[in-house]
Amino acid sequence: MTKDAKARYVIEEDGGRPILRLSGKWSVGSGFPSPARIARELAAAAKKEKFAVIDLDGVTSFDSTLPAFLVRLREEWRAGELKTVSGAEKVDALERLAEAGRRNAANRDKPQASRSLVERLGQASITLWREHIEVCEFCGRTFTELCRLAVGRSSMRAGDFFHVLRTVTVQALPIVSLISLLVGFIIAFLGAVVLRRFGAEFAVSYLVGYGMLREMGAVMAGVIMAGRTGAGFAAEIGSMKVNEEIDALETFSIPSFGFIVLPRVLALAIALPLLTIYANVVGILGGYLVADFMMGVPRSIFFSEMIRVIGIADLLLGVTKGFVFGLLIAFAGCLRGLQCGGGAQAVGVAATRAVVLGITLIIIFNALIDYIAATLNI
Repeated sequence: MTKDAKARYVIEEDGGRPILRLSGKWSVGSGFPSPARIARELAAAAKKEKFAVIDLDGVTSFDSTLPAFLVRLREEWRAGELKTVSGAEKVDALERLAEAGRRNAANRDKPQASRSLVERLGQASITLWREHIEVCEFCGRTFTELCRLAVGRSSMRAGDFFHVLRTVTVQALPIVSLISLLVGFIIAFLGAVVLRRFGAEFAVSYLVGYGMLREMGAVMAGVIMAGRTGAGFAAEIGSMKVNEEIDALETFSIPSFGFIVLPRVLALAIALPLLTIYANVVGILGGYLVADFMMGVPRSIFFSEMIRVIGIADLLLGVTKGFVFGLLIAFAGCLRGLQCGGGAQAVGVAATRAVVLGITLIIIFNALIDYIAATLNI
């Protein structure tokens, strides 16, 4: 038995079965005995017995170091089973938590290559299933908040909504203008190379009109906003989660989705169709400049030919894509922000994952919308 220490233990025998009785104060600075030494003493007392008991009745106070000590003791004593009896309700939950944390840490530190194929497939399946549950929960809670907003019961503040709307529209115009203008240049340059071979320079207006209105305007605006705004949403919400601001909102019974997610979803759903129209105008202007100064296509011919072949359906298709892309970007940014772990590094990871998910969803849904449009002959 240890002497002159706040944390004490004694090993007794009851019918040949060893009993480890702990007493005193078991916390940081209490002079814990070595788990390995106690395991050896238990093994010596157990002799052929494969079962030992831990009695915690004498423990007057403890902190998280006691469950950690018990976990280490179980690892060291390999002779058989260690069972906690009297006073177990005091530390059982903490001990299970310490054991789970130890297993998780061991799994994280275990090299991926050293895991079996079955283990890796199982872990990937569990991760995929959890991701599916989180996505369904996110969509359900967002839809619920939209319904609450429709009946005037949402916790969303108008000031937050207009602040986000201003951020994703006015402040995004410079980069959208630059990229859209360059995309218009590129489409017209492509037409200049090909159409000159057939003496059909006037047809560059078809290429620019179709390319910008149906595809490039919405896609490029979406990609820009995924990299600019989607990452920003993830970083903002991730920082709020790291600083426990979201927990504070829930503590005060303020629905975090209505306060944080809903303004961002609505703002992007409104902003991206408008940015798509703006990108179309700038891109067509860029295509016209190339057609006029490089190919000698007069302004009257360029715009009259464009209006003759493109219609309102092409414009609406691009605007519809912008609306869908806005929802997808907001979804990716807010979801990854809410999934953010602890620490500054986790915020950066969340922002990166938001950009990757946003751009991936844009490409997938763009192909899906184009397929539907081709099927319906739009």
